[in-house]
Amino acid sequence: MRVLILGGTGDAAELAARVSTIQGLETITSLAGRTREPSVPLGDLRVGGFGGVAGLASYLRVMQIDLLIDATHPFATQISFNAAAAATEVGVPRLMLIRPPWEKVSGDRWIEVDSVEAAASVANQAQRVFLTVGRQELAAFAHLEKIWFLMRMIDPPSDDALVPAGMILCDRGPFTLNNEKQILIHNKIDTIVSKNSGGDATKSKIIAARELGVKVVMVNRPAIPPGKQVADVDGALAWLFDKLH
Repeated sequence: MRVLILGGTGDAAELAARVSTIQGLETITSLAGRTREPSVPLGDLRVGGFGGVAGLASYLRVMQIDLLIDATHPFATQISFNAAAAATEVGVPRLMLIRPPWEKVSGDRWIEVDSVEAAASVANQAQRVFLTVGRQELAAFAHLEKIWFLMRMIDPPSDDALVPAGMILCDRGPFTLNNEKQILIHNKIDTIVSKNSGGDATKSKIIAARELGVKVVMVNRPAIPPGKQVADVDGALAWLFDKLH
């Protein structure tokens, strides 16, 4: 059986590695291509978009895909809706692997918003912001000229990108709690802006903010298409084994 994994997360890479050891399963991982030097998963790899629902449906047919697992980033909703429509059209079973969001606990100083633009409106009260929403979203904050931003992302923005005033830090998680505390203290950060990505790779900044009393503007996740969901790689493997037998 041939499995297509829509990747872009650590969970997707771990799933591809574990599926590659299962006899009778062939995996293809698809990455959008937004990260210049992605972590290359085990198994076959394709990079780039499909061309909407029609393109993905065609790919499923041509490549004779038996099973589709959507393990994309929780905020990459367009591909998730495309995958739902294409899988339905072709009749391919589809699973969504979605890590749980972070949950606010005692001591957290969260302001929850529903979009990056709303986060920018709320953040205008801050003075020094740790901006961790990715290079695609920098423009929403570029007009906030009185704020100094420390902007962390995997790849630097393009030369013509709208970028707020401050400093760019290119780095890839997972990050340690001590590392995140040092960043907040050294740069005198009073506010973090983050998407609620969930998972462990970048959770340390949320814990550091709690322990240091730093405010967090948290962008809630957008809606996802209906369908079967699991919260971790083990759940995805159980679904695969069920389909194999």
